Amino acid sequence: MTAARGTAAEAVPTQAPRVTGGEPERAAFLEAALGDPFDPGNPHGQLALLRADDARAVPEATEALLAEAGLGAEFVPHDLGGRLTDLERLARVLRPVFRRDLALGYGFGITSLFAASSVWTAGDDDQRRAVARVLLGGGRVSIVHRQIAHANAILRNELAATRTPDGGFVLNGRKDAVINADRTDVFVTYARTDAQDGPGSHSVLLLGPEPPLSGRVRRSRRVETSGMRGARFCGIELTDVALPASAVVGSVGEGVSLALRSFQISHCLVPGTVVACVDGVLRQAVRAATENRPGGQPARRRHKAITGVFADLLACDAMAVTGLRALSLAPRDAYVPAAAVKYTMPDLLREDLDEMAAVLGARGYDRGPHYGGFQKLARDLPVAGLGHSGTALCQAVIVPQLSTLARTVWFRSAEPPAELFAPGAPLPVFDHRRLAHSGTDDLLSATLVAVAGRLDGTGGRDPLRTALARLARTFVDELRVLRARCAALPGADGTAFDPQACVLADRYALVLAAAACLGVWEGRAAAGDGFLAGPAWAVVALGRLARRLGAQVPDVPAEAESSVLAEVLERCRTGLSLDLYATRLAG
Repeated sequence: MTAARGTAAEAVPTQAPRVTGGEPERAAFLEAALGDPFDPGNPHGQLALLRADDARAVPEATEALLAEAGLGAEFVPHDLGGRLTDLERLARVLRPVFRRDLALGYGFGITSLFAASSVWTAGDDDQRRAVARVLLGGGRVSIVHRQIAHANAILRNELAATRTPDGGFVLNGRKDAVINADRTDVFVTYARTDAQDGPGSHSVLLLGPEPPLSGRVRRSRRVETSGMRGARFCGIELTDVALPASAVVGSVGEGVSLALRSFQISHCLVPGTVVACVDGVLRQAVRAATENRPGGQPARRRHKAITGVFADLLACDAMAVTGLRALSLAPRDAYVPAAAVKYTMPDLLREDLDEMAAVLGARGYDRGPHYGGFQKLARDLPVAGLGHSGTALCQAVIVPQLSTLARTVWFRSAEPPAELFAPGAPLPVFDHRRLAHSGTDDLLSATLVAVAGRLDGTGGRDPLRTALARLARTFVDELRVLRARCAALPGADGTAFDPQACVLADRYALVLAAAACLGVWEGRAAAGDGFLAGPAWAVVALGRLARRLGAQVPDVPAEAESSVLAEVLERCRTGLSLDLYATRLAG
C-alpha cells in the first residue's frame, strides 16, 4: 500500500485545481486513465466490469487504478490536505467512474464522503484529522445509518449507545448491510442515545480508527444485493463496544440535526454523478437506433424517446448542478432545493429507462460491452438510494416546509445571483460547517417567477421562445395554485404523513426542476453558449415536466425536437458527454 501511495503522489497533482469553467484536470485524467469503455480488451471497460458484476466480485484492477490515482483525496477538504474544494467539481471528477459503473463509484469511495461529511461538518480537529488520514492513506470510512421508516436493508435496525459514569458510551446493536464494513475499521455511527423519539434521539459516534476500549465488533458474511453486486455489503454486530466521550461528533443528541445538514451533500451529489450512468444508457439507445440506418438517422418512431430522454438528462443535470452550486453559494438556503433534487430524479430516471428499453428492444438483454450496462443500471439504481426509501427521506424534508414557504416566501423572495445557474463557473470554497437544515428563502421559485416575467412578451416571431414563455407561465401558475393549497395545510408538526401534503410535495419538486432549467437556460443564453443558449432543449424539458403535472400544454414545436435530436446524435458521433458540459470522452 505504501508503494502505491507513493506512485500516486508522483503521478497526481497534490493541489486542488481551481474550477475555471473548463473540464477539471482530475476529471480528464480519470477519463483517460479508465480508457475506452467499449474496448473488450480494456481491463477497466464495460466487458470487464460486467464480468465482475456477474461474479459479484469487486473489479480489482479498476479499484487499484483509482487507489493509485489517489481518489480518496477528492473526499477530504483542502484545509486537511485533500482536494475537496467544491461539490460541483467533485461530481465532475467522479462522472468518469460512474459513467462506467455505478457500483464502482459507490463501492470505491463516494460513500466514504457521505460517512465523513458529519465529521467535516461538526467534528473537532482531532476527529477531522484522524478521518482525513484514513482517506488520504487510501482507506475507507463506512456509515452506519439510524433506522428510518420505509427502511431497506441498509436502513433497517440501528445501534443504541448507553452513557457510562465517565461520560463515555457503550454501543450495542446490529445493521444488516453496511457498505465496505469488511474493508474498514472506521465507522461513523448514528446511534440512539435517547429512548424517546424526537430531534435529540440520536448522536453521531466515531468508531475507529483506533480499536475500541473494549467489546466486540463482529462482521457477518457478505450480503448479496439485487443491484450493485460488485459492491461489498456485510452486516455488523456490536456487543458492549466501549467508546470514550471524545468519540461524540458534535454534541450528544445532535445526530438528527447532523444528518439533515450533511445529507444535503448526498441529495445533490448522487444525482450529479448518476447523470453519467444515464448518459451511458442513452448512448446505447442511440447506437441501437442508428445502427445500419441510412445516414445514421434513427427511425422517426424513435425520435420522441431519444430527444425526450436527452432533455430529461439535461433537466436533471440542471437541477443537480444548481443544488451543488447552492451548497457553496447559499448554504443557508440549500436545504429544500437539495432534497428536491433527489426527490425528483428517481421518477424521471425510471420513466427514462422504460423509454430506453423500448428503443433498445432485445439489445437491452445483451450482456456484451455495447449494451450490457442497461440491465445492470436498472438493478443498481434502487440500491443506490434512488428507490422508495431515498424518496421517502427527501419527502420528509420537503413536506414540513410547505406551509411556511407558501405563507412567507413564494412570490416574495428576491432572485438569487446568476452564478447559481452557471455550470463550471468559479465557486467559493465549500465549507461543510456552514450547512443548515432550515432556510428562510426559496432560491428556485424566485428564479422561476423572475425568468417567466422576463420571457413574457419577448417571443415575437420566434416560435420556440414563445413556447418557452408559455411553459414558464404554466409553472408560475402552478406555483400560485400550490401557494393557496399549501398555505391551508396545518403546521409542520401535522403534515409529515398527510397524503395531500405528499402530493403537493411531488408537484412542488417538479416546479423547482422547471425553475432550474430556466435558470440554466437563461444563463447560457446570455453567454451565447452554443446549443444550450437556444430554447429548444428547455422547451422539450419543460414540456415533459408540465405533462407530468398533468398540465394542458401544446405539442412541442417540431423545430425543438429536430434541434435536440441533432445535438444528441452529434454528441454521440463525436464522443461528447450528454450533460450540460459536453466534455470529451474516451472511446
